[in-house]
Amino acid sequence: MEYAYYRDKSKTYAGAGVDTKSEDLAMSRILPLFRKTFMNRIGIPGENIPLEDHYAAVIKITENMAVAFKTDGVGTKTFIAQHMNKYDTVGIDCVAMNVNDILCTGAEPTSLLDYLAVEESNPDLIYEVARGLKKGADIARISIVGGETAILPEMIKGVVPRKGFDLAGCGLGVIDPHKIINGQNLSEGDVLIGISSSGIHSNGLTLARNVLLKHHKLDLNTYHEKLDRTLGEELLEPTHIYVDEIMTMIKSNLELKALAHITSDGLLNLSRIGKDKAYGYRIDHLPEPQAIYKLIEEYGNIQPAEMYKVYNMGIGMCLTLPKAQVDSALQIASKFGKEAFVMGRVVPDSERKLDLRRPLGLVGDPRTGEFHAV
Repeated sequence: MEYAYYRDKSKTYAGAGVDTKSEDLAMSRILPLFRKTFMNRIGIPGENIPLEDHYAAVIKITENMAVAFKTDGVGTKTFIAQHMNKYDTVGIDCVAMNVNDILCTGAEPTSLLDYLAVEESNPDLIYEVARGLKKGADIARISIVGGETAILPEMIKGVVPRKGFDLAGCGLGVIDPHKIINGQNLSEGDVLIGISSSGIHSNGLTLARNVLLKHHKLDLNTYHEKLDRTLGEELLEPTHIYVDEIMTMIKSNLELKALAHITSDGLLNLSRIGKDKAYGYRIDHLPEPQAIYKLIEEYGNIQPAEMYKVYNMGIGMCLTLPKAQVDSALQIASKFGKEAFVMGRVVPDSERKLDLRRPLGLVGDPRTGEFHAV
């Protein structure tokens, strides 16, 4: 990562301890190993459907049925839960992080397995986590069909003694393999729509904690007028689950050409879909981010390029579709209480860049994984 913009390296995601460049290097080494295993199921149920760098893996069961898989966790949001002694919302995040990625393939989420690792057996903590998982499952209309709880005192250490835990899940969805959304039919002039997030979601908590708690010693229980609640309540706000909005659009036969869950890497997630197509995005409008982002940016003296790489900045899900269907998509999002807005359009670009010069003076380059000032 380039640090030229920043006086204090600790005020970047990498400086806070999350080196996504190193992660990308590791993935580049292990993915070829895993791809060799695809040969094990060629021509039989379980054959991999190639979707390189997509949000979920999809395997073929029959000619007309495929299954989408995703596994993800809630990261260091668990630390905020421990500090607040409040554990009944992180399960919603766990469901959301899995089903939102499954949605991006066009699949309908159906089921989840959870994995909860704890520092010690604490029935109250485990029950509260499970309550959140159940609530998330109800919102997403999925079943929690099993899971695993592991007591690992030597491995799991929290920020509150004896309250350490980690939470992850593996989600499943179903789809007709002929209807997978993969960006293959993107066209010049297609419209990019963003759907609002509920806040910081489940990404970038390490940087937020580093800036707000470690460096500035803010109290999670202190009320902030700009947030209209305590800092802890804001940081624990659950990740929004987009099942109702997206599945309604799909079942209404809107021609969704690309779907992007905006998590780590921010709007650069748009470049994960349709990688073999010579298209980029020209983005002319962005919403005003929630107040939590301004708090992190100001307290950390963090540049916009870093903020828009680490956080969703008010946009939790993006979709691309023909111009004639924009009003229908906006109406469906509004029906479910979500603000949606036209952000920009698809443009020919062999480098597949994200042109944010008009709203931010930035350009996102998927080749470097960075936003750069222009």
